This record gives sequence, structure tokens and C-alpha cells, in this order.
Amino acid sequence: MTTTPSLRSRPDLCPGVFRPWSADDGALVRLRLVGGRLAPESLAALSDVASEYGDGALHLTRRANVQLRGLPTRGGDLVPEVVQAIEATGLLPSRTHELVRNLMVSPQTGLSGGRADLRPVAAELDDVLCANPRLAGLPGRFLFVLDDGRGDLVGRSTDLGLVALDATTAQLRVGSIGWGPVIGLAAAARAMVDLALRFLDERGDGPEAPWHVDELVQPLTDRLPREAATTVTCPALPFGPVAGGEHVAAPKGVVDHALAALLVGHARELVVTPWRGVLVPSEEAT
Repeated sequence: MTTTPSLRSRPDLCPGVFRPWSADDGALVRLRLVGGRLAPESLAALSDVASEYGDGALHLTRRANVQLRGLPTRGGDLVPEVVQAIEATGLLPSRTHELVRNLMVSPQTGLSGGRADLRPVAAELDDVLCANPRLAGLPGRFLFVLDDGRGDLVGRSTDLGLVALDATTAQLRVGSIGWGPVIGLAAAARAMVDLALRFLDERGDGPEAPWHVDELVQPLTDRLPREAATTVTCPALPFGPVAGGEHVAAPKGVVDHALAALLVGHARELVVTPWRGVLVPSEEAT
């Protein structure tokens, strides 16, 4: 096992339903969305939870996740009825792995543009991640970033990820500046999970253990040259009509009950974006 420098002095405290963060207005919890995707009925149900138990709003994060604030606790834990209400939304598929389901994906993938539809890769990665008990030990800040080749997420810091080269292949990202091999997309999810397991082997235990791949003394794999096709880049998705739908702004990252009702009434699926908005796909795109 590789020893690590003393970059940390404690485990990460990233919040979740079973590890709420105590704030002045009550407990804060974060719900992880795979690639930002959620069903309208789940958004409606979660908005009802926020209105009944919290501050009445949903708070979007720059990792395309959703937070609830102002929730009641007992002994440092959410009260059971709040946990039950959150689970009923369908947005907490795993109690054991809720903190490690950190998967960012190009929001428009499969809707418009990009070189590949990464939704199947993301879904498989989430399934394989949650099926392995060891991977529940990943730090809560460990992040997978999947760019479909359009370049919207290629500049994001990551632990593991990929950039699509075409409809069937991608180059793996290993840390924020490292590049791995070119592989088939059909094998990508398991390749990333194998690297995540290797990260757990290398990081060690205890409060000083690294949170991120970049903090390891030795790289997880041989660093390979960056493929020219991964140098793509594009600006943040603008608000308003865009290819594949409409990107709706959440003012200051907040989706209140009225905005949630509006979003639910105009979509069959929704995509929370890393720019604190919600992409409402057009009927043609879905």
C-alpha cells in the first residue's frame, strides 16, 4: 500500500440523508442525482418534502445535485418521518452508498449533440458502484465526471471519468490532469469501478487518508498521452432555449415550490445542470 502525505486531518463530512449537516436553520442534506437526471414526479415529491419539513425550497449544487435545508433532527439524525418521506421520492436508491453516488454527466447527452449518449454508461456505473459493499467507503467528495465529447465538463476537476471520442470509445480520466487508456464505452463503467477499488487500496485508512486521486503519492495507473480529440471545450450551457430543450434558471440556485410546479408541468424528464439550472428536454429530444 502506498503511503500518503498528511494532506488531511479528518474524514470528509459531505452531507447526506444519513449524515446531515447541522446548520443554523436546521439540518442540511444532499441528494445525489446521476447525471442530474430526475423524474418530474420525484421533483414534485421532493418539493413537497421541502415545504412540509424544511425551508420550502430545493437548492441546486454545482455538481448537479439537490439539497434540502431546515430539516428537523433528533439526536443529530433526521427524524424518521423525514427519512421516510425522502425515500418515497425514489431519489435515495441506496442507504449504504448514498454519499458516493457522485456522477456528473454532460447534461445534454442523448438529447442533442455530443459524440455519444452516456446515459447508459452512467446508469451502469451507478448500478455497479452501489452493488459493491467496499465502494461505500469512498470519500463523499470523490467525483466521477463523464463528458460526452462536446467539452462542457472536460475542464472540471475529477477523480475518475472519461471523455467520449466517438459513439463507442472514450479516453479515461484518472485524476484532474491524468489520462488513462482508450477503451470501449461498453467496458467503461467497470473500468472506472476497478480504478475506484484501487484508489481505496492505495489511500489507506484513518483521518489523514486522501479524499481524491490527485492526492495519492503514486498514480493509479500509467499516465498516458492525452488524445487530441479530448481537447474539445464549450462554454457553460446558456439559459433559455437550447438544443434539445430549454435551460431554466433557478434564481440563486433555488427552486421554490412555484418553480417546481412549473417544471413538473412541462416535462417527461428533467436534468439538473452544474450551472444551477434545470434542463427541460423537448418532446422531440426525449
